[in-house]
Amino acid sequence: MSVLGNILFYSMIVLIIIIAAIIILFLSFAFTRPSAVLSSNTAPIANLGQDTLLSCYLLKQTATKVSVTWEKKGLSGVVYKYNNGAANLQDQNSQFKGRTELFSEALATGNASLLLRKVKHSDEGEYTCSISSSQGGGTVNIHLRTAAFTAPTFTLSNSVLTAHASKWFPKPNVTWLNPDEEVLQGNTNFSVSPNKIYSVTSTVPVNITDTYICRIENNLVISVSTATVTGSAVSEDSYFTFSAASSLLVSVHLSITTTSILCIYNLT
Repeated sequence: MSVLGNILFYSMIVLIIIIAAIIILFLSFAFTRPSAVLSSNTAPIANLGQDTLLSCYLLKQTATKVSVTWEKKGLSGVVYKYNNGAANLQDQNSQFKGRTELFSEALATGNASLLLRKVKHSDEGEYTCSISSSQGGGTVNIHLRTAAFTAPTFTLSNSVLTAHASKWFPKPNVTWLNPDEEVLQGNTNFSVSPNKIYSVTSTVPVNITDTYICRIENNLVISVSTATVTGSAVSEDSYFTFSAASSLLVSVHLSITTTSILCIYNLT
C-alpha cells in the first residue's frame, strides 16, 4: 500500500505542475499582446535619386489620437514625428529636412507610411516606426537598402543590337541569352560617374529576325529585357526583380513596341 501511496502522491505532484504550467502559459498569452504595427516590406530597395515609401501601419483599420515617430538607427534626432494632429519636426535630423512626408488623411485608417524623397546613399540603414493610438500601437523595424537601376534602351545598327542602361549601382554584370537561355557572346563596357553610378553599354551580334534576352544584375536588383528584332524594328519587354532578402518581392513588367524603344522604370 505504501508503494501505491507513493505513486499516487508523485502523480498528484506531476499533475499539479502540469496544470500550473498550463495556467502560466495561458496568462502569458492573455497579457502579452503582439505588436499591432506592421510593414508590408521590412527590407525595401530604393532607387537612388527617386522617392520611396517606407510602409508602416496599424493592424486595426481605424484609429484616433494617433502619434507617430520615425527614427533611424545611429542618427540623432527624429526622421519624422507627428502628434497632436500635426507634424512636429523641431527635433528632425538635418539629413531629412524637406524630404519626408506623412499622409495625415491616411492616419485615420492607421497608415503611418513615410514618403522619403530623392533617396541618397546615406539614407540606407535601419528605421523604426512607432505608433500609439486609441486602438493600440507598437513598433516595427525597416531596413532600407539603396541601389540605382534603369531598364536598358535598345538600338539596332549593322546587325548589332546595343543595350544601354544609364544608371546602375552597385556595378552590375551583363549576360546575353537566346530564347533557349543559352549564353551568347556579348561585349560590355562601363563608365562611372563621380558619385560611383555606372552607365552600362552592351552589344551582341544578331540576326534580322530573332529574340534576345539581356540580363543586367547585381546583388540587389535584376533587370531582364527580352528584345525581339524584326527587320529594323526592336520590340521589348522588361521587368525587375529585387533581392529575396526583401519581404516583398516585386516584378514590374514594361512593354512597348516601336522602332526605337525607351523604357524607364520609376520606383515611387
